[in-house]
Order: sequence, then structure tokens, then C-alpha cells
Amino acid sequence: MNNLYLMVPLAPLLGAIVAGLFGKAVGRTWAHRIAILLVGVAFAGSVAIFNDVAEGHTFNGAVYTWLTSGGASFQVGFLIDKLTVTMMLVVTFVSLMVHIYTIGYMEEDAGYQRFFGYISLFTFAMLMLVMSNNFMQLFFGWEAVGLVSYLLIGFWFKKPTAIYANLKAFLVNRVGDFGFLLGIGLVLMVFGTLQYDVVFANAAAHANDIAPIPGFSWNMMSAICILLFIGAMGKSAQFPLHVWLPDSMEGPTPISALIHAATMVTAGIFMVARMSPLFELSETALSFVMVIGSITALFMGFLGIIQNDIKRVVAYSTLSQLGYMTVALGASAYSVAIFHLMTHAFFKALLFLAAGSVIMAVHHNQDIRFMGGLKKYMPITWITSLIGSLALIGTPFFSGFYSKDSIIEAVALSKLPVSGFAYFAVVAGVFVTAFYSFRMYFLVFHGKERYDQAPHDDHHAVDDHAAHEAAQATAQPPAKAAKHKAAKHVKNEHAAHAAKPHETPWVVTLPLILLAIPSVLIGYLTIEPMLYGSYFGDAIYISEHHHALHEMHEEFHGAFAMVTHAFTTLPLWLAIAGVASSAFLYLKRPDIPSAIQKRFQLVYTLLDNKYYFDRFNDWFFAGGARGASRILWKFGDVTLIDGVMVNGTAKLVGMFSGVMRRLQSGYIYHYAFSMIIGVFVLMTVRTWFE
Repeated sequence: MNNLYLMVPLAPLLGAIVAGLFGKAVGRTWAHRIAILLVGVAFAGSVAIFNDVAEGHTFNGAVYTWLTSGGASFQVGFLIDKLTVTMMLVVTFVSLMVHIYTIGYMEEDAGYQRFFGYISLFTFAMLMLVMSNNFMQLFFGWEAVGLVSYLLIGFWFKKPTAIYANLKAFLVNRVGDFGFLLGIGLVLMVFGTLQYDVVFANAAAHANDIAPIPGFSWNMMSAICILLFIGAMGKSAQFPLHVWLPDSMEGPTPISALIHAATMVTAGIFMVARMSPLFELSETALSFVMVIGSITALFMGFLGIIQNDIKRVVAYSTLSQLGYMTVALGASAYSVAIFHLMTHAFFKALLFLAAGSVIMAVHHNQDIRFMGGLKKYMPITWITSLIGSLALIGTPFFSGFYSKDSIIEAVALSKLPVSGFAYFAVVAGVFVTAFYSFRMYFLVFHGKERYDQAPHDDHHAVDDHAAHEAAQATAQPPAKAAKHKAAKHVKNEHAAHAAKPHETPWVVTLPLILLAIPSVLIGYLTIEPMLYGSYFGDAIYISEHHHALHEMHEEFHGAFAMVTHAFTTLPLWLAIAGVASSAFLYLKRPDIPSAIQKRFQLVYTLLDNKYYFDRFNDWFFAGGARGASRILWKFGDVTLIDGVMVNGTAKLVGMFSGVMRRLQSGYIYHYAFSMIIGVFVLMTVRTWFE
């Protein structure tokens, strides 16, 4: 079985090597065949490991020792339990669907093999993260997924907006990772090891330790947990480190599903759940986690209401749903957070891939205001999008219902001081989620057909894929290439508009169907063991003082009991109200939204500018860094180094040389006079000291 553990992460790594380094040699067809086959091997291996763990066989051991320093040993090893195999199944299945989908979506892209290399490498990195049994390997996987996400977001590297987006993602994650690394450093300082089992076993003994920081009396466990969670705030895009995720939509659509639905952004949620033995010892850390999650869940949802880019609407829903998972973590409902992580992975990947299918069908336009009426042209994409949307808003009998309502109930039962605000945020977020989700759904698939009204002469209407291809074909800067492509669109406008939207190829629709099935069923099939049974066992620890799940178990006795209960509570009716409101405003009275926008222009401007976080970051952090650099350049480099140390030294030598040159006159009586003066000075000094 140990060889099987190694095979799961190494199979996609081999696929990345073949497609990435030898892609040109093997050709496009064999590159994707090998990459898909090896990710399929990883998925099959994950299924086999899941079956083994289900029989009670867990594993915690080292593969090899990487470094020994003093008394600390740093190892590469695996921890295989129910929490691990759940993540392995989610990662490998979604990755497999994305690999298949990529065949159709990236068919005409010049970087076809390179893209398969990247997504296979990403799968390897994520598997190393979730399978780790120590903090060092966790950090390796953590940074590796960050690196590959940087490469994927900037995949179209000749596009300035893509380069800006991947740099933004990289820098924001460095902020979070700085806190994460400090937290790991504190773990090593306190426990003398980075092995999970040793740290967790001795955590209670250090629950009341005080951090040795002069002038502060911080609890060591709270400091460790908050610093670790700061890393999760960056990776899982939590307020205020959320700003990178919407811009990451500049990358190709398949990576939106892979990175921002099921894998990288959920790494922070998984990490906190894995660290439950530490977080359960600090209510301060749990309260901090709950507040951050609440703000993200509600206020990022508001931003989804005014988005017109189909991918950005789904991106903001991802931000909001990650906030829900984080709130569950703060309520000590770790299993509920992982449950929602799992259900969300399927329907959010479905929504992202369905958005890509729509983009392909409407000539790569991404503006939902210029779509409409696509239901009759794209029946498979339509029905799968409807399933994903119903799951997202928590419709009874769909997977998202069981996990989302469980989060709301867990927060309602929480005893933390901040649970009141958190409950308001997650309940209000239900209406917001339903409203923007079905706003997008109705504008895309129903109403009047507007796909032939897209302003093709506007560079914003030119798709990312086309702009990149134009840049490659014309060897022009990407901005000029986009205009070139736009001009080409205008020239052939009538021909392009004459082509009706149509359903996408089977390599695109098959993953949609395979993701739609668990979006409906997986919640119903797994809620009992994952929430009320002993599925996670010792993989997740909950303190005896936190009884939310026990109280939920007493209240609900099955999935149908949750459905019955839902009709008597506010969230379901808020979801219905959100759907009804969006149907009325965007199908019956489309004039009202524009009137509301004019009436509340200040609110719209605030939302349109994303609460001005980007402007503040550009002014304070980026502008501050540039200002500090200018000061260091002008004072430190020009004035101090060049002016004083380099040129000043040269001038001083020159001045000294000038004086010495005057003294070296060549006349003997000048030298004799100097000798007499020197003797006089020496005798005077000696007299003073005597």
C-alpha cells in the first residue's frame, strides 16, 4: 500500500514532466492523453486508498528524511486518514474533469501542451499538501500550488492584464504566507518538531504558554493559530487578502475551475480543519476566524450582484462560499466546513466549466448583458448550469442545501461572542447568493437573445484567448493585438453574428454532466456519516466544550429531517425570495435595475470599485513601496553611496592630494622649515602630557 501512496502524487508529476518538458516531442494528442491517463491513475489510486481507509487502515509515516538539524528532523511523509482521502478524491476527480474539458477549451491555443503540464503539476502539488504529515511538507505543497497558480493565471503571458493579475496573486499570497511561516516557526520553537502527531499530542500541555514578546502577554497557542490562519486568509482569499481571486479570472477558464473551486482556495480550509487540535485550545483564534469568514461571506456576495463578467460572478460566489466554510471553522464545526468544501467543489467546478462552455458558444464574449436566450441552443449547458445554481443557493435535495444549512445551524448554536454577527451574515448571504446566481442564470439562458449585440469593436469585449492568439500571430504588444483582433471582429461582424450559438463538443459537455451528478447526490449520500457519524474519527478533534454538532444531531435525524426543518426557517424563504426578485427584475421589468443604479449611485460606485480595496492597496502599499524606493534611491544610492562614499572619497583624496602637492615644492628651505615646525609641535605635545 505504501507504493500506492507514492503513486497517487507521482503520477500527475510524471504527466507534468511529459507534457511540459517533452510536449513538442510527443505532440499535442499524446501530451493530453498521457496527462489525462496519469491523473486518472491518481484518481483510481485515491479510490483504492479510500476503500482501504474505510476498512480502518490508516497510515502515518515518513517516506524519507530530508534534513536533520540539531534535534529536529525534517521529513517527507504521508498521513492517510478520512480527512486526507476526502481531499484526495475531490482533488483528483475535479482535476480529471478539468483535464478532459481542456481538450475542447484550449484546442486552438499555441501553449496547449504547456497548459497540460501546468495543471498536472498543480495536481501533484495539491496532493502533496493534503497528504502531508508534517508542517514542512505542508509548506512545500502550500508554496508549490502558489507557484503553479502564478503560472496558470499568467498563462497568456503577453496580456498585460494577465501579468498584472498573476503578480497581484503572487504578492498578496506572500503576505499571507509570511504569517503562515511565522506560525510554523513558533510551532517548531514551542514543540521542537514539525510532525503533526507529536504537536497535536502535546498541544494541551502548552495551551497556557505566554509568547516571549517583551511588552506583550499573548497566549502562545492563540498566536500560533492566528498566524497559521493568516496563511489561510491569503490562500483561501479571505478578507482583506481576497483581492487577488477576482482578477485571477484573467487566466483560461479551466484553471478557474481547478484552482478557484476545488483545490487551491480550499487549502486554507483544509489546513485549519487539520489543525483542529490547536484551534480548539484558543477561543480568541476561533473568534478571529469566525469574524473574518462572516465579513467575507456577506460583503463579497454583495460584489457579485453588480458584476457583468460571467466568470467574475462565479468568482465572487467562490469568495462568499469560502467565507461560509471559514465561519463553520470558527464555530468548531470542522466536519461541516469540509462537508461544504466537498459539495461546493463539484457544483462550483460545474458552474465555472459551464461558464466556459457559454463563452465558447457566444464567440468568446464574457459579458452576460450580451447573452440571453441560450437555453434552446445549449440544452446540456443550460440544464447543468441550472443544477449548479440550485445547488449553490441551497435548494432542498441538492448537495449545497445540506452543507450550507448545516453551517447556518452550527453558527446558530455557537457560543462565541461574535456568533450573533456571524449568524446575521450567513443568513443574509443566502438571499444575496440566490439573487446574483439567478441574475446570471436568467440573463444568460432566458429572456431576449442579445448575443449579437456585443460591442465587438470594444477591446473589453475581445476574449482573453483571442487577444493572446493575436499577440502571437502579429508579434505586436498585447494591447495592440487586442485592438487588431477587435478590428478583425468588426470586419467580419456580420459573418460572426450570423453564426448561432450551439452546444459545445462532448469533451466539454461530458465533464459538465459528470459534475452535475454529484452536485445533486453527494450531499444526501454523505451527510449522515460525515456530520453525524464517526466518518472523520480522530482526523478532526472537537473540544468537549463545543457541542454544536452534538446538538445538531439531536435536532436532525436524517437528510429528510433537514428538508422538513428548512421549510420552517428563514434561509429557505430568503433563497426563494432571491430567485423571485432576480426573475422579476431581469425578466419582467429589466428597466428597474438601471433605475435603482441611478437612484443609489453612491452605493453602486462603492460596489463597482470593490470597496476601494484595490485603489487603497495601489496607493498605500504599491505607492508606498515606490515612494520608499525613491527615497532610498535619491538619499541612499545617489546622495549617500554615490555622493559621499564613492564620489566623496574621490573628492577627499583629490583635496588631500592637492594639499600635498603644494607642500612638495622642491625647495630645501621649505623642507627644513617643515622639520623645525614638526619638532616644535612634538615637543609641545610632550610637554602637555608631562
